[in-house]
Amino acid sequence: MRHIFSALNRYRFAVIIALLLTLTELAVELVQPLIMARIIDQGVVQQDMETVLFWGGVMLILSFAAFGAGIVNSFYAAHASQNTAYDLRNGLFAKVQSFSFANFSQFPTSSLMTRITNDVNQIQNTIFMSLRIMLRAPLLVAGSVIMAIVVNAQLALILVLTIPLLVVFLVYLMRKAGALFKQVQSRVDRVNNVVQENLTAIRMIKAFTRRSYETERFDGAADELRVKMMRTFRLIETTMPVILLVMNFSIIVVLWFGTTGVNTGGATIGEVVAIINYITRMSGALTVFSMIIMIFSRARASAERIGEVFEADVDLKEPGDPDDDALLFNGEIVFDNVHFRYPGTRQSVLNRLSFTVQSREQTAVLGATGAGKTSLFQLIPRLYDTDGGTVRIDGKDVSRMPLKSLRRQIGYVPQETMLFSGTIEENLRWGNEEADENEMIQALKDAQIYDTIASLKHGLQSTVGQRGVNLSGGQKQRLAIARALLRRPSILLLDDSTSALDAKTEQSLLQAIRKYSCTTIMITQKMSTTVRADNILLLDEGELVGKGSHSQLLRESDLYREIYASQHAVSEEEGAHE
Repeated sequence: MRHIFSALNRYRFAVIIALLLTLTELAVELVQPLIMARIIDQGVVQQDMETVLFWGGVMLILSFAAFGAGIVNSFYAAHASQNTAYDLRNGLFAKVQSFSFANFSQFPTSSLMTRITNDVNQIQNTIFMSLRIMLRAPLLVAGSVIMAIVVNAQLALILVLTIPLLVVFLVYLMRKAGALFKQVQSRVDRVNNVVQENLTAIRMIKAFTRRSYETERFDGAADELRVKMMRTFRLIETTMPVILLVMNFSIIVVLWFGTTGVNTGGATIGEVVAIINYITRMSGALTVFSMIIMIFSRARASAERIGEVFEADVDLKEPGDPDDDALLFNGEIVFDNVHFRYPGTRQSVLNRLSFTVQSREQTAVLGATGAGKTSLFQLIPRLYDTDGGTVRIDGKDVSRMPLKSLRRQIGYVPQETMLFSGTIEENLRWGNEEADENEMIQALKDAQIYDTIASLKHGLQSTVGQRGVNLSGGQKQRLAIARALLRRPSILLLDDSTSALDAKTEQSLLQAIRKYSCTTIMITQKMSTTVRADNILLLDEGELVGKGSHSQLLRESDLYREIYASQHAVSEEEGAHE
């Protein structure tokens, strides 16, 4: 909860004003039964119309004052709640942006989305309702008991005995409901996860006719949410019948002893009416407690989930004493006895990995699926930290470099091409925000995609659908490469980024890349790419089993010869069929 109060503290002025206005409304509500008692005892009973009119006028003025206080209270309550939610969303988003990949294993995407949206909305609504309505309920109950004691201590004794019992009952329900609502939110996460997966893979679902299966999967997740919600609400709904039973019983007892008191002179009619009025107001306030329990229980669960994100330990931290002179790379990359395993796993994916990539060299990384090629890539821009050994650029340990200085000199094209909704120009500017149109055009030409972009009606201003849905696989790959080239990187990392290109286009692309003063490392499964590289790294089960040129590995590596022979045989077979 400290994160919530910390965000709310920035708007303490609005909170204080809202609370003062709430107290104003509360004071009017508590004083009205006293005025009614005076009107009855001094006006109606004594048949003094002047007293009735005077105190009636006072009640009318106080009612208008409470009405005005309520309107202004709503404004300040909305101001505090909306701005607090805004700050929480921004804080959560900034925290997520700082996450390492290990953190994303801890928090699934669907869960983070729920926390940033649903959970923050729950906190926002709770703050508003607290400042506007919910704080009045407990204060009204406490104030009504005190005022009832002031009016007639003997008649108020029944309230002194029953209210603590109700409070204990309500606190128990709140704790119980809090645990249940946390389970509810986890079920919401699961529903969102199923929806997200289906929307992302809708083409695959249709292609494999998995609609019925996915519908059943969603129904199962939704049914778990429904069952948990029904169980929670059944618990909460027990509050109102219990409260009404206890309060109505209190009214009967007050009427019984009040009548006796009036007959014996121990109470006046006005005092009995005033206490009944206080009990009635308390009943209304206590019935609101079912809503309060539900809202606060959900808010507590949401606050805990938000706190988990804020308090998550980001393992990739800026070095305490960074090497600030590592600002412009020549591009020499050295892996020195590197070991690596993914967080939460025991199996190492890279073992005793040592090699050097010379500056401005084009290096191909070859190996079977699961050999550790992408893992190797992710250590260079420090998306993960090594578990042993060091990765050095120009002789400097990457773990001692400021992350921004390190990453802004690396052009990275991941295996799964990611484009964002917006124009082609906006996607290119991810590589270089300051690039002009001529630089963009040159990057597109070098990536062998310019002619395609130029043929579009709006050129660079053409819209890219979400995740590049309106582009082919090869077009997306080349556009992503253009984005990386626009960065003018010192190091270019291509993770199987030419897999969708034909041999001629790929050859033109690799030749164009050589014009850039950068060290290029390419993960590939294609021999057509490998044979053109200056150097080849051959991986097998996380270990470097071969290093050298194409001709050198053909002489020295049995595994490389097998890969080459298998692809060469496939190529000859395809040529024969043609």
